[in-house]
Amino acid sequence: MARASMMRYAGIIVLKGPIMSAQLPPICDFDWPAPAFKLPATDGRIYSFADVAGENGTLVMFICNHCPFVVAIVDRLVADARLLQQDGIGLAAICSNDAVAYPADSFENMARFAQDNDFPFPYLHDADQSVARAYGAVCTPDFFGFNANGGLQYRGHLDAGRTGPVPADTPRDLLVAMRQIAKTGQGPANQTPSMGCSIKWAS
Repeated sequence: MARASMMRYAGIIVLKGPIMSAQLPPICDFDWPAPAFKLPATDGRIYSFADVAGENGTLVMFICNHCPFVVAIVDRLVADARLLQQDGIGLAAICSNDAVAYPADSFENMARFAQDNDFPFPYLHDADQSVARAYGAVCTPDFFGFNANGGLQYRGHLDAGRTGPVPADTPRDLLVAMRQIAKTGQGPANQTPSMGCSIKWAS
C-alpha cells in the first residue's frame, strides 16, 4: 500500500469474539504532531511530553494492567524498551481506562503492575482520558512512535503476537521501526496496526 493511501486511511476495524472484542487503530498519519500532556506517574512525579522525549525520538504507549493483549506482550515490551533507550528513544506508558468501572486499572494497581514488570519508563495516569482523546488512542496496546521533531512516524504493533506466546524468531517490528526512526527520522511505509482491547471510556 502506498504511503499516500495509508495516510488517508482512518477506519477502525472491530473484531468480535465470544470473550472480547479487539480493535485495530488507524494506520500512521505521518508527521502528525505529538500532543502535549502533563500527567502523574506511579513513581510520584509529573511528566510532560518534553520530559519523556528522547534525543532521537519518543514512543508513547497506551496500555493498561488487565488487558490480555498487554499482559501477553509486557515482557517483550520491557525488553525492547530497554534496547530503545540505548538508541536515544524516550518512552512513556499511559493508562487511560476508566478505573471506576475497571478497578483493575486503578492508579494503585498501575503502580503494582509497573513494579512487578520492572518498567524502565514512567507509567502515567490519564484519569480524565483527555490525553487518550487527544492522541486518538483506540486500544491497549496502542503505540505512537515520534521522531526527534515530534512528528508521528509509527502507529504499528509490537510484533505479530496477540494473546499467546510467540516463536523466539518473531520479527520485532516496533523495535526495528523505532531504530529506523532514530537513525533517519522516518518510519517504515508499511506498518501492521496494533490489536488490543478497546480503551475503557467513562460513560
